Amino acid sequence: MPITVVTLIVAIVTAGLLLWSAIQTDRVAVSRQKSLVALIVSNLESGVAHDQESVTVWDDAVNALRSRDAKWIDTNLGSWMHTYFGHDQVYILDANDAPVYAFVDGSIVASSSYRSASPMTAPLVLNLRARLKREDTDGVTEQVLTIGASDMAVISGHPAIVSVKPVVSDSGHIAQIPGEEFLHVAIRYLDGSLLTLLRQDYLLEGARFSWVNKLASAEASYPLVDRSGSTIGFFVWQPYRPGTFVLFQLVPILVALCGLVLGGVIVALRALRRRTLKLIESEDRIFQLAHNDLLTALPNRGQFNDRLADALSRLPSTGEQLAVLYLDLDRFKQVNDTFGHPAGDELLREFADRLRRLTTEADTVARLGGDEFIIIKRSVAGEDEVRTLCEHLLESARRPFQVAGAQVFVGVSVGAAFAPRDGLEWVELVRKADVALYHAKARGRSSYAFFATEMDQTLAMRKGLEQDLRSALQAPGQIQVYYQPLYTADTNRMAGVEALARWSHVERGWVAPDLFVPLAEEMGLVEQLGELVLRQACLDAVHWPIETLAVNVSALQLNNPSFAMKVTSILLETQMDPRRLELEVTESTLSQHRTECQQNVEALRSIGVRFALDDFGTGFSSLGRLQTLEVDRIKIDRSFVQGFGHSNGDEAIVQAIIDLARATGLSTTAEGVETDSQCDFLRKLGCDQLQGFLLSRPVPKQEIENLITGATRRASA
Repeated sequence: MPITVVTLIVAIVTAGLLLWSAIQTDRVAVSRQKSLVALIVSNLESGVAHDQESVTVWDDAVNALRSRDAKWIDTNLGSWMHTYFGHDQVYILDANDAPVYAFVDGSIVASSSYRSASPMTAPLVLNLRARLKREDTDGVTEQVLTIGASDMAVISGHPAIVSVKPVVSDSGHIAQIPGEEFLHVAIRYLDGSLLTLLRQDYLLEGARFSWVNKLASAEASYPLVDRSGSTIGFFVWQPYRPGTFVLFQLVPILVALCGLVLGGVIVALRALRRRTLKLIESEDRIFQLAHNDLLTALPNRGQFNDRLADALSRLPSTGEQLAVLYLDLDRFKQVNDTFGHPAGDELLREFADRLRRLTTEADTVARLGGDEFIIIKRSVAGEDEVRTLCEHLLESARRPFQVAGAQVFVGVSVGAAFAPRDGLEWVELVRKADVALYHAKARGRSSYAFFATEMDQTLAMRKGLEQDLRSALQAPGQIQVYYQPLYTADTNRMAGVEALARWSHVERGWVAPDLFVPLAEEMGLVEQLGELVLRQACLDAVHWPIETLAVNVSALQLNNPSFAMKVTSILLETQMDPRRLELEVTESTLSQHRTECQQNVEALRSIGVRFALDDFGTGFSSLGRLQTLEVDRIKIDRSFVQGFGHSNGDEAIVQAIIDLARATGLSTTAEGVETDSQCDFLRKLGCDQLQGFLLSRPVPKQEIENLITGATRRASA
C-alpha cells in the first residue's frame, strides 16, 4: 500500500505538473502567435501606403490626372495596384473630393460607386486635406515619401484597410496648390488573400475572419480595432499548442507504464523541452528576420534606429559622446555590372566581416541597404579616435577582395557626426553623417569627413550651381581648360599634357572640379562639357611640340553611337594629328561590352587615336583582365602612390601593375606624385611617366606654353 500510495501520489503530482506545464506552454505559444498577427496587420497597413507611393509620387501621375488620361490612369493607378499589390478597390478624388476614377474587384466601375465607400473614407480625406493645406510633413522620412491617412473600416461588407495618399510631383518641378492635390484611395480587404498568407506562410491553422468573437473549441482570436477604438471584427485561428500536443502523446505511455511513472516523467520533460526549444528557435528566427540583414547578418535599419535612439537617450546621464559613421562603397555598382549580383553579394559579406573586425562588441555595425553601412561608435574619447577608425576603414576597404575567382579593388567613403555636439535626435544625427559622407565623396574616392555646419550651406549652394552650370556651358570664358604636364620618368622631359576642365564662376570664383564634374554627370551635361574641353584642348595643343594630348572621356560619351564621328570632326576642324590624342577612360567603361562603346573605340583606334586606362587598380579585377582591354597606356591611381610607406602593400601592387604592363607592351603613368621619395621610387620600379603636384599643378594655356618654350631653350642650349 505505501508503495502503491506513493506511486499514485507521484503519478498524480506528475500528471498535475505535466498538465500545468502544457497549459503554460500553450499560453505562451498562443500569446506569441497573437503578437505575430498584430505585427502582420500593422505591417500590412503601412505596406498599403507604401504600395501607393510607388505610383503617387510621380510627375507622370500628376500630368495624367490633370489631362484625364483615362487609359494611363487605369493602367498605372488602378489595374496595376490590383494585379501587383492585391488592392481590391481604388478611387481617385479631385481637389473637390469628387471621384474621377473608380476600380472595384478587378474592373473599372462608375465613379458614382464611390458613394458606398465615402462614409468610411470621408474622415480620412478631410484629415489629409487639412494637413496638406497647412503643409504638415510630420511622419515624412526617407522611407515614407508623403503624408497620408489610413484606418480600418468595413467596406462593401468586407473588413478592410483604407489608405489615402496625395498624388504629388517626384521632381518638384510641377506646381501644386497645397490641399488641392488629387487623392489616391486604396482599399484592401482583410478577409481575402491575407487569410491565405496567415495559413500558408505563418502556419496559423484554420485562419478565418469573424464579425463576432464566437470561438469554437481550441480557437484563439485577435481583434481588428480602428482609430476610434471600435472593434470591426476578429481574426480567428486554431493556435499550435505544443504542450497539449506533447501531453496527448504521453498519455498512452503513462497508462501502459504506470509502474514507471518517474521514468515517464523524465521522458516527458525531455520531450517537452525539445518542443519548447523548437518553439523558441522558431521565435528567434522570426526575430532574426525582422531585425537583421539577411545577406550580411548585420543589424538592419530598424534595429539600428532602435539602438541609436537608446544610446542617445543615455548620453545626458553619462556625459559621454558617441559617433555615427555613414559608409558607402566606391565603385560597387561597377562590380555588380561586371561580375553580376552574386559577386556583389559576396563582396558585401566580406566587407561586413572586415567591419566586425575593426569594431568592438560595444559598437553597432548595421547595413542600411545596397552598399550603405553605418556604425555607432560608443564612448568616443574625441575626434582623433574616430579619425583613426576612419583611416583603418579606408585602409581595409582598399585591400583587394576575392570574389568570383578574381581580385576586386574598391574603396569606401565615410561621413561622421558626433553626439551630443551635432545633436541628440537620431534622425538629424544620421542626416548630418550622410551630409558629411556626401562631402567626403565630393573630395574623391577613399576619403572621410566630419560634419560641420558649413556643409549644409554647401549643399544649398550645390542646388544653385545646377542652373549656373547650364549657363556656364553657354557663356564663353567660364569653363576653361587647364593643362597638367606629363613628364618622362627617366629624363624628366615634358612628354605631354592632360587637359582638365576648370570653372570660373562669375560670383563664386573657382568651383572645384570634384563638385561640378559629378554635377554635370547627374544633370546629363557631361557630353557637352567633354566636347567643349576636347575642342579647346585640340585648338590649344595643335602646334605644341609634345607627343601626347590626354583628354578624359566619360562612359556616357563613349556609349554615344556618334562619339567617334564627333571626335573625328573636331580633329579635322582643329587640324590636330589623331596620333597625338590620347583619350582617358575608366576600366569599368571599357568592360561594359556595349556595342556602341566597342565600335567607337575601334573606329578611333583605326585613325590613330590612343586610349589610356584611368584610375587603374581601383575598380575590379584589373590585373587579370588587362590583356582583354584595348588600351595603350595605364594610369596608376593616386591612392596607391600616396600609400607608399604606410605598410599596406601599395608598393607591391604598383610593382605588379608596372611588371604586367611591360609584359603586355603597355606604357604606365603614375598619378598624384607629390614627394621626391615617391618620384625616386617610381623611377626604380620602371614607371614610364610621372604626373603630380611635385612636378607641376594644372596651369592655364599661357603657362604651359612658357614651360614648353623654356624646355625648348634648354634643349637647344
